[in-house]
Amino acid sequence: MRKDIHPENYRLVAFKDMSNDDVFITKSTAEAKETITVDGVEYPLVKLEISRTSHPYYTGKTKLVDTAGRIDKFKNKYKKFSKEEKKAE
Repeated sequence: MRKDIHPENYRLVAFKDMSNDDVFITKSTAEAKETITVDGVEYPLVKLEISRTSHPYYTGKTKLVDTAGRIDKFKNKYKKFSKEEKKAE
């Protein structure tokens, strides 16, 4: 293996799923501007919109939380290309 190719700033980081407030801690090099205290220990905080605890594939639920309205924006933007719209013309 080649030496000195891996980052050296691995540390414990808390990742928080904003859709269900689940927090998990793992080693990462991800940059974080905020911190969170878990069990009396302060960790850098990385906020996620979706994780394994809220993703439909892992939970078995088909509901997807759309926190930024992206699905509606997409549907409105591309509505004119839908098959129903072309039939109406």
